Amino acid sequence: MKFTAAQIAGILEGDVEGDTEAEVSTLSKIEEGTQGSLTFLANPKYTSYLYTTEATITIVDKKFKAEQEFSTTLIRVDDAYKAFTKLLEYYNKVKLSKEGIEQPTFISESAIYGEGIYLGAFSYLGENVKIGDNVKIYPNVYIGDNVTIGDDCVIFAGAKIYSESILGNHVSIHSGAILGADGFGYRPEENGEYVKVPQTGNVIIEDHVDVGAGTTIDRATLGSTIIRRGVKLDNQIQIAHNVEIGEHTAIAAQSGVAGSTKIGKNCVIGGQVGVAGHLKIGDRVKIQAQSGIGRNIKDDEVLQGSPAFGYGDWNKSYVHFKNLPKIVRELNNLSKGESHDK
Repeated sequence: MKFTAAQIAGILEGDVEGDTEAEVSTLSKIEEGTQGSLTFLANPKYTSYLYTTEATITIVDKKFKAEQEFSTTLIRVDDAYKAFTKLLEYYNKVKLSKEGIEQPTFISESAIYGEGIYLGAFSYLGENVKIGDNVKIYPNVYIGDNVTIGDDCVIFAGAKIYSESILGNHVSIHSGAILGADGFGYRPEENGEYVKVPQTGNVIIEDHVDVGAGTTIDRATLGSTIIRRGVKLDNQIQIAHNVEIGEHTAIAAQSGVAGSTKIGKNCVIGGQVGVAGHLKIGDRVKIQAQSGIGRNIKDDEVLQGSPAFGYGDWNKSYVHFKNLPKIVRELNNLSKGESHDK
């Protein structure tokens, strides 16, 4: 696909400085720009590259003032970073605008789907599945019985959505993700064996949620495991049964949340964080990477460590952690000195 500077400026509501007919067909970083590519300048640290880049078009802030000559065509916008992000979204939408039903696929007679659907080869739609408009389902996707999927969703290749799951609008599920597998529920017997507790609930994914590749979200034992509106889940995350994650919370890769824990709104959780079960995490909580959470957390706390405690206290304590060998030697020397005095 090729776009002219004039077309891009129209999409971004920007102004062209240079050749309005300049064409681009690819995207690049400003320091790696080549002929036919589009880039952007948002960080002042990269300003020097504007004068040397070979990118055909560069998006810049309206307030940018050049101090040297340059060859790239500029598109001036209010915020270069936001504009470039908007353009990436537009590009992605165009790239993913597939329609039609490939063969072979299996679609149950009771399944219902809306307009503009794309159904990739070897995908499976179970009984009573309901799918909205403009949904893109890539090859080898499994959608179990009684699943509901809203409008404008994208389910990438190899994802599995078990029965009774409910997805809202504008949901993105990446490859290898599994929604609705059984929660880890077992009852220990006196003889040491474990008896499986039936997991009869479901998974609910609200609007504008992104689920990363290889992430698993277990169905509830009773009721629902709920991922609220605007949540962003990275790759390879485990969300256990009956967990609830509040609106606009973001969780990085390889983190795990144990059963029945409730996480609040607008939280940010780093990679490899472990959260124990049956806890309540407040709103706007920030948890640093590799922390372990074993207690309830109040609103606005910032935590680090395992077990995690206050971020400021952790930083102060870390200074002492590094000096422990020295401190121990000094204590031993003091103890020896006292022994000699006696």
